[in-house]
Amino acid sequence: MLEPEEEQGMKMVLEEGIMKTKMIVEGNQEVKFTTEEYQRLHQCVFDLHSASYRNNSHWLLERFVKSLEESINSAVLPSFVDKHDALLLRELILMWSNYKLMTKWLCKFFESIDRHFVPKICYCSLNDISNNSFHDLVFKDFYVKFQDVALSLINQERMGLHIDCSSLKNVFIVFMEMHKHTGITYYEGFESVMLEQTTSYYCQMAQQWLSHGSPADYVQKVYWCLEQEAERAGRYFPSGTQPKLLKVVKQQLVYDILDKLVEKQRPENCSFATDFYQEMLSKCANMTLQEGSYWTTEEWLSALLTSSSVFPLS
Repeated sequence: MLEPEEEQGMKMVLEEGIMKTKMIVEGNQEVKFTTEEYQRLHQCVFDLHSASYRNNSHWLLERFVKSLEESINSAVLPSFVDKHDALLLRELILMWSNYKLMTKWLCKFFESIDRHFVPKICYCSLNDISNNSFHDLVFKDFYVKFQDVALSLINQERMGLHIDCSSLKNVFIVFMEMHKHTGITYYEGFESVMLEQTTSYYCQMAQQWLSHGSPADYVQKVYWCLEQEAERAGRYFPSGTQPKLLKVVKQQLVYDILDKLVEKQRPENCSFATDFYQEMLSKCANMTLQEGSYWTTEEWLSALLTSSSVFPLS
């Protein structure tokens, strides 16, 4: 049985430990707890939890949750103010990393209630509570902004600008981690919007290139775009996105434009154009650019257009 003075002293020790963990999310990742400090804090929680006659277990859980909310409101959310473009994504990545480190220590200190009390009350773990707090108070409200910034950076790179590929790759990892913790398919939602925008972008590009250049120029641009998109997918998209991205690009630049490409280079003998069209459709139907295919991008386009037996594109 704990005396009131002992109990109050333990709570004060615990408060000091909580305040020290907050320094981590505030940006001081050098914060460390010695073995002695860890054991002392762990023991405080254990003793308070054991003194159940004072309902300390409920107090400990409430204090754990409140410490998360305090850190988010005092450090995480203010860090997003006036942040735009890649800076916003970098801040998300940094804050999520700091937050996870902070909660790692808190979960260690509160291990006693995590084992014997929390599962009975919340049907989850303290780690689940930590992740859900970040999602509910931060990620859920800012997700659309994060998504818009990621889409904007991808479009900027397509226009030839240099972007922070590392931040893009890491923010997609955050998206997938949020899916793991909440069951909400954040990355898949982003991917769907990205593919829609890619479709619109290359539909416009196909029309422009076809109107202002020769078929030979068009083929070169298609080849270059497929190479760029493949490289782009390798730099920051998860592996499953690449086949979907290349499929969309091929659909807009090749499959949907074949009839117009044939019309643009229609030979005097119309039967040649018909033969060419049929040949291209046949090759389109039988060739892929997916992982495991024997066709490289260059071979695929060369076989599809440049090496046509009906007539050359040069």
